[in-house]
Amino acid sequence: MAIKNIRQKILAPSLSLSYEDPLHLIKGKGQFLYDINGKKYLDAVNNIQHVGHSHPRIAKIAYEQLKKLNTNTRYLDENVLDYAKSIIDSLPKKLSVCFFTNSGSESNDLALRIARNSAKNRNTIVIDGAYHGHTISLIEISPYKYKGLGGFNPPPYVHEVPTPNLYRGQYNGRTSIEKYLEIFTNHAKQISIDGFKPTFIFESFMGCGGQIPLPASFLKNACKIIHDLGGICIADEIQVGLGRIGKHFWGFYYQEVNPDIVTIGKSIGNGHPLSAVITTKKLANQFNNGMEYFNSFGGNPVSSAIGQTVLKIIKDEKLQKNALNIGSYLKKELLNLKKTFEIIGDIRGEGLFLGIEIIAEINTIQPNPKAAKQIVNEMKELGVLLSTDGPDNNVIKIKPPIIFNKKDADFLLNKLDKTISSVSKK
Repeated sequence: MAIKNIRQKILAPSLSLSYEDPLHLIKGKGQFLYDINGKKYLDAVNNIQHVGHSHPRIAKIAYEQLKKLNTNTRYLDENVLDYAKSIIDSLPKKLSVCFFTNSGSESNDLALRIARNSAKNRNTIVIDGAYHGHTISLIEISPYKYKGLGGFNPPPYVHEVPTPNLYRGQYNGRTSIEKYLEIFTNHAKQISIDGFKPTFIFESFMGCGGQIPLPASFLKNACKIIHDLGGICIADEIQVGLGRIGKHFWGFYYQEVNPDIVTIGKSIGNGHPLSAVITTKKLANQFNNGMEYFNSFGGNPVSSAIGQTVLKIIKDEKLQKNALNIGSYLKKELLNLKKTFEIIGDIRGEGLFLGIEIIAEINTIQPNPKAAKQIVNEMKELGVLLSTDGPDNNVIKIKPPIIFNKKDADFLLNKLDKTISSVSKK
């Protein structure tokens, strides 16, 4: 029986597969993946393997620590302390207490608990198109999920505001940010009038929402509004943190905001299940209300050793600078492609977190998910892995391991040129 048929028989039918003809991968090395037939693919989309697939330093430290000790955090261990200190040192001074988990969903769920424990209510402001995780508490604050198939109306304590998308948002023009902020302010003030402190959770660069950098003038002012009302700001850095955007180590620095809670995950373990919540001493102390927080595997010695090694590799191999340089080059060349093909509506993002919005017609900027899907599937046949996302599923995501080099970028650009040319003629 073919592996796909076995999978369909014994795994949940709600689990998706990428591509019309799914890949059977057996090996990864650096920025490349290999299928069962030995075909090599340039991985331009798997942002979890941040410093490259099967990095020898990570494999070595995982093996060595696993041979020595792996247990829970009810015992003293240097690994988790060294790692926590390294993370804290990279963040604003007020963020000084770490909680460790195993996934981004766990971290965002815990961040909500911490915020709601302090605010004494559940009122949460979210941005349309946002995705924060798969637990029930996160589905209900993720418009990306609850507005889709199988979704449901969010509870009354979830307050959705429009995405400040300067390309195809609800508002355009010079005063658009003011209009987005007016809506945001109205929601925040209404929560306050009702006698509650608001919580605001955001992605500084929206991933599933369509690779959208939140405008600095919007996010900075939105966070100020929340803080002026005594509320709490949560920065979900799970998709964009750790040097991916190049200019800054964490995405929220790009908009010059100062969150009260930061959640990180995905790439911090380079494929190993690892995530974290970092908050202020005040919020952590308030959360220490008698109910113990315990996580069987969060912050275990093996995970902590891997996380610390990922940070060392980023520093030793100067990968944040690489993300900036290669990302800038790639974005410049993609903008040149945009001049050639009317099917490309927008190029956006920073560093190695970029999006290509595919449209049907330049005057109406109607989304073209069919063409985006064709491009991604044809790119796979040419040896490049990409994916689509966004509310209309028409945004091609580029978020490779940050070891991506100029040769990789040129290969990607060459294949994109050929593929978009082909799809444009159909």
